[in-house]
Amino acid sequence: MVRSLAALISILALGACATPAIQPPLTPPPGFAGPALEAQALVMDDGARLPLARWAPDGGEPWAVVVALHGMNDSRAAFRLAGPWWAEQGIETWAIDQRGFGEGPGRGIWAGETRMAGDLRTAVALARAHHPGAIVAVVGESMGGAVAIAAFASDQPLQADRMVLLAPAVWGWTAQGPVNGAGLWITARLMGDRAVDVPEWAVRDRIASDNRVELFRNGRDPNSILSTRFDALYGLVDLMETASMRLGEVRVPTLLLYGAKDAVIQKAPMRQTLERAGERPGLRTGFYPDGWHILNRDLQAEAVYRDVAVWLRDADAPLPSGAGPVLPVLRAGD
Repeated sequence: MVRSLAALISILALGACATPAIQPPLTPPPGFAGPALEAQALVMDDGARLPLARWAPDGGEPWAVVVALHGMNDSRAAFRLAGPWWAEQGIETWAIDQRGFGEGPGRGIWAGETRMAGDLRTAVALARAHHPGAIVAVVGESMGGAVAIAAFASDQPLQADRMVLLAPAVWGWTAQGPVNGAGLWITARLMGDRAVDVPEWAVRDRIASDNRVELFRNGRDPNSILSTRFDALYGLVDLMETASMRLGEVRVPTLLLYGAKDAVIQKAPMRQTLERAGERPGLRTGFYPDGWHILNRDLQAEAVYRDVAVWLRDADAPLPSGAGPVLPVLRAGD
């Protein structure tokens, strides 16, 4: 009887907890003229300005435009190495700070899957309008890859020609396990607005790259977020669940790249995601034996840049690195 009463009280207490926070909708300012490309920002459909880093080829029109999305707690600087390299190949890169990150609106507060996918949709439309003759591609790193999958698989697909996923974040609820999932579900409601640093042991065990100089720079970049709110983590897992379940619904040619040394998005959830996606036409994968999580900033990142550039030009061409399919390697590792 006492245990039953305690359980009932716990359930009622949880029912009274706050819903994990999401950034509220914005109201466009008076006289708002709609989405636009500015020198240092993309203006969204609600008037929000997302800071923009842009790398363009010298002279002439680009043959391809990449709309680039960073990972969790990162910023547009995630593409500061890839952007200039691609520009030398005639590819223009637009890297934005997504809402809640970098210098974007609502820093630290989760914007929600619908809003993030909507921002990507607007960014792609702007890229298409400014370069109508170019191949328009979305390149998403980690969380950015999850946003890309959610947007492409939605009932409002993007006006883009290609999708590139760099170690996409697919560690959703299904792969979290009951203990992790229940713990985060409760914590996000009881202490959602509390931000916590990543424990030292977790950082040590989940190194994101072999490029220690870049990790050092990123950790000291004021646009990086070092303390994460519990409700933002909850939103991320929600987004990752969508990405893990809906990759197979994407209809544009897709290149998914993954490294053997990725300690952030580990092999089991990646394997589950690819198995759910099945043999979808146009889905191609590349496995890097020396690749880590942030593939576009690893010491072997130039191999990734080159593979992406060649694939954007011809989705059927061999990858210069020789990277083979991901799923057979993950299955063989069992």
